[in-house]
Amino acid sequence: MSVIESSAAHFTISEVAALTGLSAHTLRWYERIGLMPHVDRSHTGQRRFSQRDLDWLAFVGKLRLTGMPVAGMVRYAELVREGDHTRDERRELLETTRRDVLSRIGELQDALAVLDIKIGHYGTTCGGTTS
Repeated sequence: MSVIESSAAHFTISEVAALTGLSAHTLRWYERIGLMPHVDRSHTGQRRFSQRDLDWLAFVGKLRLTGMPVAGMVRYAELVREGDHTRDERRELLETTRRDVLSRIGELQDALAVLDIKIGHYGTTCGGTTS
């Protein structure tokens, strides 16, 4: 039986850690700070993550890659839990993050151009090729 087939699409914390690359400690922390919605528990108290939880963690991973601060991610999670009336505020939070990402992309493109110039300089002055 594969991990995906395990216990009717419920995953243990170790399975989620293996699937996401996050540590069990990080998963517990996400839950403690309110970044994870309520995680179901078995009758023995063991966390039982659903596919929906995995999808949420994938989204949180993308937010992390954008550089969104943890406080912003927690705020977004709170807004999701509050319901549909927060859609505009959630959209604005994501739009702000998108603008920040575009700005960083521009800064990185500028830095890349400088690197390319320097690499080209070393290639031609050292008798090498410019590639």
